[in-house]
Amino acid sequence: MSPVRPDAPAPRTPTPRTHDDRAAPDGDRLRTDATVPAPARTDADQAHAGREHRALRRERLLATATELFTTRGYPATSVERICGTAHVPVRAFYEEFEGREALLIALHNEVARAGMEATLTVLSDPRLESAGTRERITELGRAYAAAVTGETAAARMAFVEVVGAGRAVEEQRLLWRGLWSGFLTAEAERAVARGEAPPRDYGLAMVALTGAVNELVAHWTRNSASLSRELLADELVHHTLATLGIAADDTTAAGHPPDEGN
Repeated sequence: MSPVRPDAPAPRTPTPRTHDDRAAPDGDRLRTDATVPAPARTDADQAHAGREHRALRRERLLATATELFTTRGYPATSVERICGTAHVPVRAFYEEFEGREALLIALHNEVARAGMEATLTVLSDPRLESAGTRERITELGRAYAAAVTGETAAARMAFVEVVGAGRAVEEQRLLWRGLWSGFLTAEAERAVARGEAPPRDYGLAMVALTGAVNELVAHWTRNSASLSRELLADELVHHTLATLGIAADDTTAAGHPPDEGN
């Protein structure tokens, strides 16, 4: 062992390299624990976040309005009450809706559209293309009833609170009633062409049927605790078949047995 000279400088103890330091190619030290700046948000990111925020705000307004309209009543519910309950500024409300009527129309549209989409989904089944009228109407009626009564509060708003709510709302109701009357008239003409319903002009009959359907659903919303959705659906089917002159059993009103597909 070589002796150490007393006047020799003390040997340097090498500094251990920690996980925080590493040599860079240019000889500088890089710290791996340095905070890496987050990437800047692009205009597209900001626009997407803005749309999401606005959609959530709109849904909150719709949900709050549904609750208030069905508990306090539409006439007694102001825009300020809706905004205060939803914790949304009044200014933001008017960015989404022109006013309280426009909000009610949007709510009514959601329920009405759900009913129409449910029936169109049923009709997209190839099996119903050749099905008899009784089977076809039964499936359509049940699908419609399930769709529009999925949420009792929404159904009550769409079938009760809209009545007498203003001119614009009434025009919207009449628009949907016209669509349904035309839809049902087409079903009646199909039944006549198949020899399953007596031939006649069903236009006015379907206007009356549409009004009856609306009133039946409105009655159900007031008494949903004691009336099942299944009972409502069966009554809607019965009324439709009766309007078409088709008996509830296996015989048509004309006294002829149904087609094999019925």
